[in-house]
Amino acid sequence: MSAALWPVATRITAALDAANGRDEHEIAMRLLKVNEEAGEAAAAYIGATGQNPRKGLTHSRNDVAQELADVIVAAAVALLSLTDHAPSVLNTKLHEAARRLQLPPRDAR
Repeated sequence: MSAALWPVATRITAALDAANGRDEHEIAMRLLKVNEEAGEAAAAYIGATGQNPRKGLTHSRNDVAQELADVIVAAAVALLSLTDHAPSVLNTKLHEAARRLQLPPRDAR
């Protein structure tokens, strides 16, 4: 994961806080932004596969990758808006996912 994720997401979150505050409504909007970005990623994938015959191929795999990156940024901002421990929450979740898949710890490889 990019070393810049948390520092940059923290700056984005601070800018949003300065512009919009961080009340429950604003947090809800940040959560909805994750959903919006996920929808854009799905739409790009549909366009990259030509699934809609009326539109044909409208996107590339790079477009899909860019939209997925937007999902990650939006999710990081939403997570930072909910907790002061966002990096450790994500780190714990990543390790839980690896354990569920029975992946060995990184240093054991």
